[in-house]
Amino acid sequence: MKKIVSSFIALSFLFCSCDNISNEKEQTNDDQEVVAETGSLEEIIERHIESNLEISGTEDYSFKIYKEHLDGDDKMDAIITVNRLQFALDEAAKSENSAKRAEFGFMGNYNYLFYYDGGLDKISPQIAIPSTPQAELKVSFEHVSSGAYKDILIDFRVRNASYKDFYTVSNHTPRRIFQWKNFDGLGSKTSEAFTFKIQEGAVGLQNDIVVMKATIDQPKEKVDLYTFEPKLIESNELVHRFFYSDQMGKYVTKKK
Repeated sequence: MKKIVSSFIALSFLFCSCDNISNEKEQTNDDQEVVAETGSLEEIIERHIESNLEISGTEDYSFKIYKEHLDGDDKMDAIITVNRLQFALDEAAKSENSAKRAEFGFMGNYNYLFYYDGGLDKISPQIAIPSTPQAELKVSFEHVSSGAYKDILIDFRVRNASYKDFYTVSNHTPRRIFQWKNFDGLGSKTSEAFTFKIQEGAVGLQNDIVVMKATIDQPKEKVDLYTFEPKLIESNELVHRFFYSDQMGKYVTKKK
C-alpha cells in the first residue's frame, strides 16, 4: 500500500524518464532517453518510482511532491521524495547482522529524491540520500545561486544527527553545491548545532551561505532520537561564510 502525501502539482499527464544522474556528474539533455507514459499523475509517478527503484507491488512506501520554479524557464518544476522504511526493516530482519543494523539506525539508501523538469516534462532517475529511514527527507527552497529561481534544500537524518544539502539545477540535473550539519549529538552531553543565513554575495553574483553557531534545546524527556526535531538556538557567533566558486562549481570558504 503506497502512502501518498502531496502538495500536488498541476502538471500535464505526460511524463518521461531520463538517463542516470548523480550528485557528482552532470548530464545534458542530448544524453537523455525519452519514454512516453500515459495515465493519471499518481499512476505515472508510482510507475516511475517503482521501475527505477525496483519496488514490488506489495511494498509499503511513501512519496511526497513539492513544487517550485527551479530553473530559468517559466515552467513549474518539482521535487519528489521517496521513503522506504518497510524495505529497510525487512532487509534488516533477513540480515545476519540485524541487531547491528538496528543499532546503527538501519542506515542505508532508503530515502530518495527525483526531479521533475517542467520545461522538459520529464522525471529524472533517483538520487539516493544515504540516511536513517525512520525520518523522511525534509524539502525546502531558497534563492541561493539565483534571484530568478530557487535552489533545493534537503534535510536528512543520520541517527541522532541532521544534515542539510543544497542543490542547484544545472543542465536539467540537480547538482549538490553545499553540505553542512544542522546538529549532532541529540540526547547526549556532547553536541553541536548550526543555523544558516542566505546573504548577498560578497564575491560574486550568487548569494553567500553564512553558517552560525547554535545550541540544541535538548529534550527533557525520552524521545525517538532518530526522528525528534529539536529547537536550535542561534548565537551571534559566525562559524564560516561560504561563497560560490564558478571554477569549482560549489560553495567554498577562505581559510582562517
